[in-house]
Amino acid sequence: MTDLENVKHVINGEFIVIPIETGYIKPNEDLSAIIEPAKRLMKDNDYLVIAETPISVSQNRLVDESKYTPSLTAKFLTTVWSKYLWGYVLGPLLGIKERTIKNLRKLPEETKAHKEVVLQLYGLKHALKPASEAGIDLSNAPGTYVSLLPENPEKVAKDIKNEIGKDVCVLIIDTDATYMKNGKYFTGLPIAIEGIDADNGFFGYVKGQLCENMGSTPLGCSEKIDVETALKIANIAEDYQKSLSTEMKTIHSVKSVLGTEIDEVTVEALDSITHTPAVIIRKHQ
Repeated sequence: MTDLENVKHVINGEFIVIPIETGYIKPNEDLSAIIEPAKRLMKDNDYLVIAETPISVSQNRLVDESKYTPSLTAKFLTTVWSKYLWGYVLGPLLGIKERTIKNLRKLPEETKAHKEVVLQLYGLKHALKPASEAGIDLSNAPGTYVSLLPENPEKVAKDIKNEIGKDVCVLIIDTDATYMKNGKYFTGLPIAIEGIDADNGFFGYVKGQLCENMGSTPLGCSEKIDVETALKIANIAEDYQKSLSTEMKTIHSVKSVLGTEIDEVTVEALDSITHTPAVIIRKHQ
């Protein structure tokens, strides 16, 4: 498609960003709500950038945190370690985001069960991270459920490309940061594309505070892609997401968007707003 006159889009520097808007993609639902518009709108050499959460939810990678009883370790990590030590001492000292510091200082009681989930599924290395541990998403799942990172995002990206049937690049991303030091890329997340050292957990997060934050992390790609290009495209997509009034990046933004407490979110409430799980990015001619 060459004429974008009747297609919603924005210009970001040398790129055109075309959002794919959907309802809430539910557990075990296929990704046709993303793939069908992509088939129609995409041209060869376009990028399709997809957020990790709708893929995880479609894979039913959901965990009910209410079924986990916090251990003493989880309680310590939530209250002493995250809320007080990171919220009032280490966070300000290392210059982490003001929003993150504010959120740490008002961690809800349910965070203790969340820490237990992280401990059991990913271990202490990830549970020590004060927030956004292991890429677990608390903000786009109903009730007391959370979504884990997608399973095999590289395969998912390749499968989606095959369904689109064009010479495009499909990239699956997470908003958790990739960092760089001395030309080497790393992330705390359990997975990332080739060229980014992954699964560093808390240690990657702390090291990252002293290095350059490169933005969102590419988790899987349908092609072999250099890290610099993947990061550039991922961040263009993230810039668009940040411009949306319905962005629910943290549990604390859920109430303002949906008008409900985090543990009272229903599938119906999630389906009541417009979601933008993916964007098409095209080089501006």
